[in-house]
Amino acid sequence: MPATDRRIADIRVHKLRAPWIDPPRWSPSYSRLRELIVVEVETAGGVVGMGYLQILNGGLETIAACIEELVKPHALGRDVTEVEALWEELWRANYWIGRMGITVMAQSALDIALWDATAKLAGLPLFRLWGGSAKRLEAYGSGCWRGLGGDGMVDKAKRYVERGFKAIKMQAGHLYDDRTDIAHVAAMRTALGEGTEICIDVNMGWTADQAIAVGRRFQDHGVYWLEEPVDCEDTAGYFRIADALDLRVVGGETHFTRYDLRPFFAHPKIPILQPDVMRGGFTELRRIAAMAQTSGMRIAPHLFPELMVHLMAAIANPHWIEYVDWMEDAWVEPILPQAGVYTPPERPGHGLVFKPDFLSEHKLS
Repeated sequence: MPATDRRIADIRVHKLRAPWIDPPRWSPSYSRLRELIVVEVETAGGVVGMGYLQILNGGLETIAACIEELVKPHALGRDVTEVEALWEELWRANYWIGRMGITVMAQSALDIALWDATAKLAGLPLFRLWGGSAKRLEAYGSGCWRGLGGDGMVDKAKRYVERGFKAIKMQAGHLYDDRTDIAHVAAMRTALGEGTEICIDVNMGWTADQAIAVGRRFQDHGVYWLEEPVDCEDTAGYFRIADALDLRVVGGETHFTRYDLRPFFAHPKIPILQPDVMRGGFTELRRIAAMAQTSGMRIAPHLFPELMVHLMAAIANPHWIEYVDWMEDAWVEPILPQAGVYTPPERPGHGLVFKPDFLSEHKLS
């Protein structure tokens, strides 16, 4: 077949399980291995696009099975550049059992791979295919996990500051009572001084009343944002907290697609949205960013910094990239921040290639 033949000839799904570089400590006992789903889309002309998901809390086999049963049949034989058309077709085809959860995650993996292949066909990095520029993008150091304890969170934050990051994120809630959380934030501010922004992630651990009470104490220590203070479904709680506090209330990582985020667009009290590429793919994140801009909101996406650098370079309302070191050992050429700043790579596609030995060593049969 000629290299210009863009028809999708094969879709390969790989399941990986690998040790962490530095295990996340959401709790002192967290012990899951890294779990990844990798999707390779190959055209009849031999161009290969790759997408991946990092599964944090189970579902590896289920999502892989969903790709095989409900995603692949719609994509095989199609022009690989029909990315948005395929997104809509998959959304509608799986609507009655989907709209959120497994089906959206499954089509998100394919979506990332399709955009990678499309940009490679064009000979462009993704951010340039989307009309972006090689701008400098600030990142914050994430992963000051609550399971590290108060001193451990401070120690990790100090290491980020030494590397040039101007903002860090620590966790609250779940393991600690309110007084302890407040003491942790006070200790963090004392350790870092006034030159570093402190973000706090509650991971949906509080009620709205609790978030208001504790958030007022956090304000005394110059906290930059309060992330996911309540359950993602509790939009009324989000709005009540935002009205009561003089710090930014943010969220969005647990929401699926622009439809799930619609209340935040209708009532733009959340100044920063944090969508996750696993919950809609690149296609949906670009739509979310455009809708957010019309409401005066900025985008600070959840995780996947090596992918998000392309998105952020191509949208009009980027805020911060979330830096974690979870995948740096997997790539032939990792995409890394320098002094807390990312610059998108000029390689075609998203520019990520798995090391062959990483795939072979950690792939499940």
